[in-house]
Formats: sequence, C-alpha cells, structure tokens
Amino acid sequence: MGTPLGDFVRTRRDSIQPQALGLPDHGRRRSPGLRRSDVAARAGISVEYLTRIEQGRDRNPSVAVLNALADALALGPAERGHLRYLSKITGGECTAHARPEPPSREVRPSVLETLRLLEPGIAMVTNRLGDILAWTATFGTVTEGSGLLEAGEPNLTRYVFTDARARKFFVAWDDVADEQAFDLWLGPKIENAEWFTAELAPLAGPDFTRRMNRHVVPPRGVLRIGHPGGCELRLRRETLDLASDAQQLVVMLPADEETAAAVERLRDRAGEDRPRLRAIS
Repeated sequence: MGTPLGDFVRTRRDSIQPQALGLPDHGRRRSPGLRRSDVAARAGISVEYLTRIEQGRDRNPSVAVLNALADALALGPAERGHLRYLSKITGGECTAHARPEPPSREVRPSVLETLRLLEPGIAMVTNRLGDILAWTATFGTVTEGSGLLEAGEPNLTRYVFTDARARKFFVAWDDVADEQAFDLWLGPKIENAEWFTAELAPLAGPDFTRRMNRHVVPPRGVLRIGHPGGCELRLRRETLDLASDAQQLVVMLPADEETAAAVERLRDRAGEDRPRLRAIS
C-alpha cells in the first residue's frame, strides 16, 4: 500500500523528462518521466531504497534523504515544503477511528477588526479545509447569487466540488479545484483533513479523488469569477497566514481597471441593503 510521500515522489518522477535535467534519453521506456535509477543516482541513494519509499515500505526517510530527493527531482520551494509535510504525516499517520474535534470556527476579535478596516475591500477569513469563517460586506456582494454563502456554515471546498454553480462562478474551475484539493493536505490537523476527505470523496467523485492523489503544487494565479450579474472579475489574492489560529486572511484585489469598475458597480447596486461584516462561530 502506498503512502502520500511515496505517491508524491513517484508522481514527480513520472512528470520530469530526462532532457529537462540534462540527462540522456535512453529511448522507449515502460513509464513516462525519469527512471528510478536516474533519480537514485542524482540523490545518492540505492534504487532499492527509492523503490521502498515510493511503495510505502519506508515511511521515515531522514532529512538528508528528503533534501537529496528534492534536489534530484529539482523541486521548487513550495514543492519542497510539501515533500517535508508529506514525510511528517507519512511517518506518523493517524489510525484513530473516532471522529476528531472539528477545527475552531472562532475568529479572534482583532482579526474581525482587521476585516472591518479592510472595508470596502474584498476579504475573508478561512482555513485550509475551506471553511469560510468571516467575510467583508463586499465579499458578500461579489459572491452574491453564486450559492457560495448560502449554507449555514459555508465551505469553499465542498462548494467547488459539489455545487454545479461553482463551474460557472469560477471561470478557471480546474485551477480552483486544484487549489482546494491541495490545501486539504495542509489542514488544521491531519485528522480533520482525513475525516473531511472521507466525507467529501463519495459526493465529489473522481474530480476530487484524482486531485488528492496528484500532489501537484498549484500556481495560484489570478482568480477569475463569472459573476451571476454578467460580468467577469479578475482578482489577485494576497494571503496572510494566521498560524496560531490555523486560519488565513485572504484579500482579493482587482487585477485590472475593468474589474475595479465592475466591483464598484456591484457595490453601488447593493447600496444600503448591502450585508455588513459577517462571522460564523
């Protein structure tokens, strides 16, 4: 049985062409990408040891081996961080069957005050499971009619994979789906992510499960929203990690003048009826 760490190493190995690393192409191969012998030689480990890691028979490679594998696979900073995280959870995977305590939905007063100061900007507080915990009035205006905030406890990940409206609301739906699936690996607690994944997988189907097994670090480019009012919004995202709370403050900024004007029109249209700052707790 494989492990998240082994799956990631194998997936990265399969995705790299030899010429990209200056290695000779030995012709036809049984699988795409690099041979195990290529990676093992670059990392200074044996092929047999690399095989054990990929197949999940070695769950505790040393930091030195992880760094060597990262170098051998030419991983970027985000991918290296993901490799270390997967090594941590693979070495001590949770086997408990009791449902863990859910992550806190409380947002600190100082964070809520920060959201107020960001008005009339577009901002929200969320966690890596996709729970949307608080948002500015303008975030509510921008997402109005999409169905995202209709649930009593809105969750972006569940919305993306189970609500048909999400595929129209997010113009580049595949990119957003990649982001939400990847972030589950970074959930508040490993146990929370495992439970959430187990509950979501039967509802979301292969669009979700295949992404969970790809381990591809998403680029997180400009977010494109197809607003139900008929305009397309292009938003740049700045994320502030609230590490002590296992939460994030996400601020969305218009990426161009057309988007800035469209957001202003939406705010004007909402007028006095626009909802105020909202927090779920």
